[in-house]
Amino acid sequence: MKLASYWLETAPPFTAGSPGPSEGRYDVAVVGAGFTGLSAALALAKRGARVAVLEAEGVGSAASGRNGGQCNNGFASDYRAIATRFGEERAAALYHAYDAAVDSVERLVREEGIDCDFRRTGKIKLAAKPEHFDKLQRTYEALSPRADPDTHLVPASAIRGEVGSDAFYGGLVYAKSGGMHVGKFARGLARAAAGHGAAVFENAPVTRLHRLSGTAHEVTTPRGTLTANQVLMATGASTVGPLGWFRRRIVPVGSFVIVTEPLPRDVLDRLMPTRRMATNTKNVGTYFRVTPDDRLLFGGRARFAVSNPLSDEKSGRVLRRALDQVFPELARARIDYCWGGVVDMTADRLPRAGVRDGLYYSMGYSGHGTQMATHMGQVMAEVLEGRAERNPFAGWDWKAIPGHFGPPWFLPFVGAYYRLQDVLH
Repeated sequence: MKLASYWLETAPPFTAGSPGPSEGRYDVAVVGAGFTGLSAALALAKRGARVAVLEAEGVGSAASGRNGGQCNNGFASDYRAIATRFGEERAAALYHAYDAAVDSVERLVREEGIDCDFRRTGKIKLAAKPEHFDKLQRTYEALSPRADPDTHLVPASAIRGEVGSDAFYGGLVYAKSGGMHVGKFARGLARAAAGHGAAVFENAPVTRLHRLSGTAHEVTTPRGTLTANQVLMATGASTVGPLGWFRRRIVPVGSFVIVTEPLPRDVLDRLMPTRRMATNTKNVGTYFRVTPDDRLLFGGRARFAVSNPLSDEKSGRVLRRALDQVFPELARARIDYCWGGVVDMTADRLPRAGVRDGLYYSMGYSGHGTQMATHMGQVMAEVLEGRAERNPFAGWDWKAIPGHFGPPWFLPFVGAYYRLQDVLH
């Protein structure tokens, strides 16, 4: 078993990075070479802006290259809760922003010729308990008439037409959703941005930000200091650099993934006949899908812990047991890859984007970032050009999380609470 991201290990390398020092003057400096930063850099460079992308490690090396490869519409939270909070009209508009996000991914794949196995297979949310199907039915009844008429329910009697397992009691299908090879997509975005003139500096963690005037900043990395008229922070839950204000508002939650050896096609036809993206309804849930080369990817918040080799391996064992419970037929299948990453979670599980003290930012995707991060990169490129009305999250309050000043000491308690809720409800 290799303790490495399957996506990053099986994607062609990015070789178009800027080899020289990160110096000079730019229109925009983008901090972070994940989906948000690369998408924004691409959009800005295509409009003729001089753009520098500053990445602490390698292109797509953080959350963008360590997720489940699902490109799903819909919120991280239940639609009914969002409608209660914002009202039906605003909830539907926000929901449609997630639809637009999947469209943005598909459009960029097509326009830039990115070979990343993008497919609109749909997603199914699986009821882990009989009573959970009742909740899915209520969600469907709220969602279908106004926000998403393409959704449909799958009763328990028909669930094996979707997933070859006795572990679930029905599901809700989101037909607009899909999946892709996120390693190929991230590096493809980076190549496209570089091809349009953006300078992509890898191994260039930002160590200092000095505001000059308005939105102009000096940006310092170990590779040099540059000046930018505008700076976009696309860092997610990064622990590198002068990001204290953002860190107090984002909880970095570990998420872990295992991937099997390639499986026979007839086995996959029994276990995942529709090849949809799949998640379940537990608070500490799991998700799974088939990879482009016929492996089964199985992930989730196996442990409320940070990602490191020891933690990843322990979490991999937890996920292995969960995989065997869902698909006993795979009990003897070899696990080839195991890795962890960090989800940039906000308190309400909704993103935040805007400008503060002259710094533009977009982050906090809370586990739904594959599509929304890409979309918000495109949106923030327009915001930087003066079109603030394009930002669906403009003006949202973003308070610091009480007691959160550094490493999230409270995560084990949060994990224990959610596990208890999964037992009780």
